[in-house]
Amino acid sequence: MADHYNVSSFLTLQGFHLPPDGVLPAFLFAVLSYLIILFCNLALIITIVLNRSLHQPMYYLLLNLPVNDLIGCSALFPQVIKEILLDTRRMHHTACVAQAFCIHVYGLGAVFILSAMAYDRYVAICCPLKYNVIMTNAHVMKLIAAVWGLNVLAMAVLFYLLLRLPRCRSLMTHSYCDNPSLLSLVCTDTSVNNVYGLALVAVTQVISHVVILYTYLQILLTCFRSKGCDTKAKAMQTCATHLIVFLLLECLGLFTIISYRLNDISPHLRRFIGASALVFPPMLNPIIYGLKTKEIRTKLVQFFNKKISFL
Repeated sequence: MADHYNVSSFLTLQGFHLPPDGVLPAFLFAVLSYLIILFCNLALIITIVLNRSLHQPMYYLLLNLPVNDLIGCSALFPQVIKEILLDTRRMHHTACVAQAFCIHVYGLGAVFILSAMAYDRYVAICCPLKYNVIMTNAHVMKLIAAVWGLNVLAMAVLFYLLLRLPRCRSLMTHSYCDNPSLLSLVCTDTSVNNVYGLALVAVTQVISHVVILYTYLQILLTCFRSKGCDTKAKAMQTCATHLIVFLLLECLGLFTIISYRLNDISPHLRRFIGASALVFPPMLNPIIYGLKTKEIRTKLVQFFNKKISFL
């Protein structure tokens, strides 16, 4: 009962409970994973920023994906690496809220960005003659501003509803901070938070699925009607790339949400599922886009060839 009335500024996270001989492999795996994510996403950002030939609406929108991935993984990995290395599970409440906010911004941002990218491909493939008229730089900047503005606003409301409630516990139910774990520390009615959270998930999922399903269906129909083999192949490749990234994110996100609702699930499995949504998409997204997008792949090869030649 002591923890029930504990309102300490420091929270106690659920540890990974690693055996002594598993600490070093876990630490090396976490550090290596973080470095790979940083390298791949920064390489994608630098490639798009430094090459004027990639300064097009499609790549402006794509640029937001690695930025968003860096926000998510950088909110998670430093804390996890510190926890593994120092065997500490204590975290200040303010830092915990900041971590949770960034993680949720990452999750919602990924859905919004992929939806915006699907809309761009729809206009490019289904309305090619109007593409330059519709997807002007001003329109793309408004689209990007809307993606980030709505994302931050939705998360600001979510965490305002959380922080207004009195906290009377300090023992977290997760190995990192997110809204459900922080909400479990509250000892009062959380109906408003639950309704808003579920409504936010439902609305964003419905909108994103409708946008992506409609745009991809129209793209596929346009491809089948097209007589040009090159156009059809390029459009199908674009659809496949977007669908792989979107399905990966959706499956991991869905498993994470379901794991919170299942009381019988192993705590270790719940932590793994939750962390996987912040590890695999940021690691695979730049690799998928870098390998599947010819223009980016070509510029990356040229960039590294110049660096190797210089050395």
